[in-house]
Amino acid sequence: MLVVDSPAARYENQNWTASYEEHLLERVSALENRLTRLTDKLEQGLELLLRQARNSYFDHALIETLIGLLTEAGTIEAGKLEELWRERCRMDQSAQDERERREQLGEEIIAGYRGPDQVVFEQYVQQAMFLMGSEETVRAVRVLERAAALAPSNATLLYVIGEHFFSTGKMALARDYLARAFEAAPGNFAILLLLGLACGDEGELERARELLGEAARRDKFSFAAHYGLGRLHAAEHRWKDALTEFKLALAAHPSPEAHYVIGCVYYQLGRDRMSVRHLRKAVEMDGEYAAAFYMLGLVFARTGEREHAKDAFSAARSVGGNDPRYRTAARRILRQDDAPQLSPLFSTSGHAKKRLVTGGDRRLAKVIQREALNAVRAGGSHR
Repeated sequence: MLVVDSPAARYENQNWTASYEEHLLERVSALENRLTRLTDKLEQGLELLLRQARNSYFDHALIETLIGLLTEAGTIEAGKLEELWRERCRMDQSAQDERERREQLGEEIIAGYRGPDQVVFEQYVQQAMFLMGSEETVRAVRVLERAAALAPSNATLLYVIGEHFFSTGKMALARDYLARAFEAAPGNFAILLLLGLACGDEGELERARELLGEAARRDKFSFAAHYGLGRLHAAEHRWKDALTEFKLALAAHPSPEAHYVIGCVYYQLGRDRMSVRHLRKAVEMDGEYAAAFYMLGLVFARTGEREHAKDAFSAARSVGGNDPRYRTAARRILRQDDAPQLSPLFSTSGHAKKRLVTGGDRRLAKVIQREALNAVRAGGSHR
């Protein structure tokens, strides 16, 4: 069979190929132009970065020179300046972390809402977060409490309110809100830990022991959990169990406060040499720890080392300010040669029904609150 093509058909394919090639060339040229412009912008950006780096270097060199001159002139202390600078950087970083944490909590609270008043609820939460950023925490918490009335089972919202009351030492309110949060999210580590400490302070020994025990199992290096358990044992005069928990707290966070508490427990056990060892370690770590000096005086008074006792009581008076224990009580103990049977830290825990964890020592109360909050804010709430 013969196939006949028209004369024009033999050129149609060639024309299409030529047109397609021209189109590709145009696109390649356009890409080359864009790449050229992008390269120019990158070069300009790199040049700007280099210029800023040079300016920063010269500024840094100028500041170091000025610091050197002022130090030589005795106007400033270089070590003190560096310490203040590091503290400022730490505070700025802490503020940034707190802002990010606040934003995250706000998003979690809003995302957890289920109800008909979505718009009003979001307004409450956003207003509260703004007030917290403006350091109007009391007003912010009041707004959050109004939001909690609309969302009585929002675990994150209830936890934020409970955490505020915990940080301010209002343990009854903290326990109420944290207990409601625990019902909504029983697996949350942060709620578990803070609720356990709050229950301990409110005299709920069994529940506190259960909650703190679970917190300690989840985080073996939780200073707050082990310290709380130790104080609960001490409230029942179970000194050996308390000593075990306090040693775990010391391993989790070596500090003068932890050595002081262990020294107090050894005092209860009659192991005065071990008590002195830990109390001396406490005052070595903090030379202005009045309670540790006073406790040293009690131990030396009981062992009959009166000169050492006088020195320790004198040190307690010099750094303890106006605390009457460091004046009148010390003189009475030395005069009557009658050291108390109980350490001041534990002297009220035997019959008190409240403040079983944070009672007896304001400094330790602040430490336990700080360590507990640091633990949960460092990621413990997600364990």
